[in-house]
Amino acid sequence: MTGEIIKVGMADLNVIKHPGTLTTLGLGSCVGITLYDPVTKVSGLAHIMLPSSKAIRNNSNTAKFADTGIVQLLEDVIKIGASKSRLVSKIAGGAQMFSFSNKNDIMKIGERNVAATKEILDGLRIPIIAEDTGGNFGRTIELYSDTGILLIKTIGHGTKQI
Repeated sequence: MTGEIIKVGMADLNVIKHPGTLTTLGLGSCVGITLYDPVTKVSGLAHIMLPSSKAIRNNSNTAKFADTGIVQLLEDVIKIGASKSRLVSKIAGGAQMFSFSNKNDIMKIGERNVAATKEILDGLRIPIIAEDTGGNFGRTIELYSDTGILLIKTIGHGTKQI
């Protein structure tokens, strides 16, 4: 790994050209979405919090929502040299961090975030080539621009690469 490490905050996104690493901390119910072009080694990472901007009045932060954040991420990676036809995605997060006594789906934010992410990427014809989603534990992820490897760190569940 060479280059700088760029932190992506909650409801945030960023893109880089090799060399460099994108990282985001504390993915609970949030989903980390990566886009990677293996030829140009352009990488992008979004840390989305909610599935849709449509039901929220204050939705000016596009990176907060799957529906607007993924589109913004796609535009940003293309601007710095990625080709849409070569892009692949990896996703992580979408955990159910708290248990609820009722079976109300509105509380299943992680599950809804993952479903929205998959639907949007499918609609954009960007294949998801790997994922580490669900469960009841948080994740920290690092995307390496040289290889496109996504390193996933968890407390109590170890570290793995996808």
